[in-house]
Amino acid sequence: METNYKTFFKGKKITMLGLGLLGRGVNVAKFLAELGADLTITDLKSKDLLAPSVKQLSKFKNIQFVLGEHRLKDFQKCDMVIKSAGVPLDSPYIAEARKNDIPVEMDASLFAKFTPATIVGVTGTRGKSTVAHLIYHILEHAYSKHVFLGGNVRGMATLPLLKKTKIGDIIVLELDSWQLQGFGDARLSPHVAVFTNFYPDHLNYYQGDMKKYFNDKANIFKYQNEGEVSIFGELAAKEIKTRFKGDTQGDVIVARKGVVPASWKLKIPGEHNRANIACAIAVCKELDVSDKIIKAGVESFVGVPGRLEFLREVQGVRYYNDTTATTPDGNRVALEALENKKKNSIVLIAGGADKNLDYTSMARLLHKTVKGLVLIEGAATEKLLALIPKKTSYPVYIVSSMKDAVEAARDFAQKGDTILLSPGAASFGVFKNEFDRGDQFVKLVEKIK
Repeated sequence: METNYKTFFKGKKITMLGLGLLGRGVNVAKFLAELGADLTITDLKSKDLLAPSVKQLSKFKNIQFVLGEHRLKDFQKCDMVIKSAGVPLDSPYIAEARKNDIPVEMDASLFAKFTPATIVGVTGTRGKSTVAHLIYHILEHAYSKHVFLGGNVRGMATLPLLKKTKIGDIIVLELDSWQLQGFGDARLSPHVAVFTNFYPDHLNYYQGDMKKYFNDKANIFKYQNEGEVSIFGELAAKEIKTRFKGDTQGDVIVARKGVVPASWKLKIPGEHNRANIACAIAVCKELDVSDKIIKAGVESFVGVPGRLEFLREVQGVRYYNDTTATTPDGNRVALEALENKKKNSIVLIAGGADKNLDYTSMARLLHKTVKGLVLIEGAATEKLLALIPKKTSYPVYIVSSMKDAVEAARDFAQKGDTILLSPGAASFGVFKNEFDRGDQFVKLVEKIK
């Protein structure tokens, strides 16, 4: 592939599969249009729904939109297809592109092909956001202007960072399983790969096949070269040993949470976060950051919005936003982290849409930890209700909006309690996405007097 991205994209006929509303698709489109690419952007969402995104691109004459549908012809005679995260595994449009020998690319992996910077990639079912942001936070203290953050970060497109990154820079990419499909297609892995842990997730997308889910995740390390390094959390290391039968060229380090000194004053709670911190420490040591800077960075890190994020305390009730806990395992680590502070003091807001996951363990844990349960309607909620005994030691409310959820939780919470949004389920149906769910919760909590 040509190494000068400015000339590579100029005049190319590119079909973008997916625009979305979070800003990532818009920023990729702007970048390509400014470089002179001829873009066709296609999305199943309607023109009305996508109006905010389309408006931001209205000045570009080299963009045409196909909204509310996809057309096979847009995948037959282009130079490249760039697909967004979450495009179905069996998409007939991606199959059509491949049948016509058209390269299929993704934002983050396409960036990786061109950037001269050192790439630190972070994945895992849980913890990847915290680890990526913590690494970035520490490296910013160490190297100032030479560090960037990209990948699965809200509203951020990675490809435009080609305009900023240069030799000697470091970019930290949070990579979900979908983005890692692009790395697999490109047969690329980051220079430093981090795999935090592996639990059941996205089984609605992977049609119940954990092997497919793992194989996408494993692209984080499987194409490394000699001299590169993989850092596995303890939980990931066990799963990888069982599930991955191939050989890799990179060195392997297992990050054990015992390396985090007990004397360090951490601002992010929970044993799961000690495991996350261990991964970040291992990366920073590999990048020659001093122990002093690592300690200062870890102790000053306050966490990531939406990840067990403390919002405020009102009338003795503490509020936490953990909207990104979209699986039972995500919910578990939040309950375990906060339960340690005071037994049976959590009023939990949970439930929502199902990702074909098992809710048996979550139902058992609720019985042991919560004093009140508010469930937002959806298929996951129905699963939970079927597993929760009809006579419980705590009240259960079913609601259809975040406003009703917060009001129900407040009615039951008393001084010394915690109201925790940690759904253990997906957001679609009632909310636009998990960020919308968290945003609504945060705004309602901010209004409480």
